[in-house]
Amino acid sequence: MVDRSPRTPRTSALAKPLNRAEVREVFARFRAAMPEPEGELHYVNAFTLLVAVVLSAQATDKGVNKATQPLFAIAASPQAMLDLGEERLREAIRTIGLYRTKAKNVIALSAALIAHHGGDVPRTREALESLPGVGRKTANVVLNIAFAMPTIAVDTHLFRIANRLPLARGKTPLAVELGLERVIPPEFKLHAHHWLILHGRYVCKARHPLCCQCIIADLCHFPEKTADLAASAPA
Repeated sequence: MVDRSPRTPRTSALAKPLNRAEVREVFARFRAAMPEPEGELHYVNAFTLLVAVVLSAQATDKGVNKATQPLFAIAASPQAMLDLGEERLREAIRTIGLYRTKAKNVIALSAALIAHHGGDVPRTREALESLPGVGRKTANVVLNIAFAMPTIAVDTHLFRIANRLPLARGKTPLAVELGLERVIPPEFKLHAHHWLILHGRYVCKARHPLCCQCIIADLCHFPEKTADLAASAPA
């Protein structure tokens, strides 16, 4: 999950926000196309999900999965991670960006889980955000995937789509998150995070959106839709 500082698309500032009926139709189509969307990070339990999301900052899910597959085979709990130790953890994740800082945070959050939560991953955003290396987006991902809470984690893809369609304009991830919570119908909120991220990753790309492949193109108010040939443009 590459998480860079998002920028609001300039051209969407002129676009009229989708109305309530259009928003509902957007998510109805997403649900019809993918009833049970899933994240692309591999994990075996709530702890390994938490670790994977922490490692995914400024890194690709594919790169994280490659490193965590052997890691989680030997360290799938906070105690096992502490037993592994920071030095061995650094070696296990050295192919991931910022691996030294991330290894330090994973060891520290593992210790905190044991000391303050009985080794379990907490089920509140406040408790999660108190852990080393865990911010609001990471907490929202864990709450959504591990505990089936209707949280919305705003990464660079989701930020772009929210401003581009536009669903909920905002200059910060928090502003977009709160805006999406207001406009997305309750029955779609559990999976909204995944639908939007996957759509942004594979269809509504930053530089070359594949509008001719988009199932919501007729609902989108983005004024710079690409022509059919955009489907063959490089990502």
